[in-house]
Amino acid sequence: MMNMTKQSPHLGLASLILMGFLMLGLSGCVGAVAGVGAAAVAASTTEKGIGTSINDGLIKTKISEAYFKEHVSLYSNIKVDVNKGSVLLTGDVDEPESAVQAVQIAWQVNGVIEVINEIDVSNKASIKDRAKDLASEAQLRGKLITDPEISSLNFSIDVVNGVVYLSGIAGSEEEMNKVVGHAQELRFGTTVINYIRLNDDDRL
Repeated sequence: MMNMTKQSPHLGLASLILMGFLMLGLSGCVGAVAGVGAAAVAASTTEKGIGTSINDGLIKTKISEAYFKEHVSLYSNIKVDVNKGSVLLTGDVDEPESAVQAVQIAWQVNGVIEVINEIDVSNKASIKDRAKDLASEAQLRGKLITDPEISSLNFSIDVVNGVVYLSGIAGSEEEMNKVVGHAQELRFGTTVINYIRLNDDDRL
């Protein structure tokens, strides 16, 4: 005869209750972990200070709005990142002149202290001799850095087919003239286009 044992219904109920408590405990742990993760993310986003974060957000919004008003392709093709007033431009445009325009527009926004141009140009055929342009940019940047009367970070330099485009904010007319003077001395520079603004100008 087979020995069959009958499971107690109370035992089954107790097991279910125990499993329920375990599941509740685990969900509480998951919630706690999620809460810690959310707090860490919140802390990282406010690391530079709430006021600075708000200012950076306003700068980004104003630059994006200016791009949209100027040309929708600037708005859709260029990504704007702002960190403590320093603007990083990435993305791609068809012509090098569009990248120069994007930099010049960014400098027009109040609160911008630096513009870093990392925009790619799709139409490489429009650039006659990029090596000479890059050499001119490096040479001029070196001149600005070594000139004690110039705050080099306040200026952007773009050279396209020998044309030197200057953007940024000068503390005085004398400083602006010094930057332009250095640009005019470049060996491979043919023309200097000056978009530099004075510090007392009203910006966006």
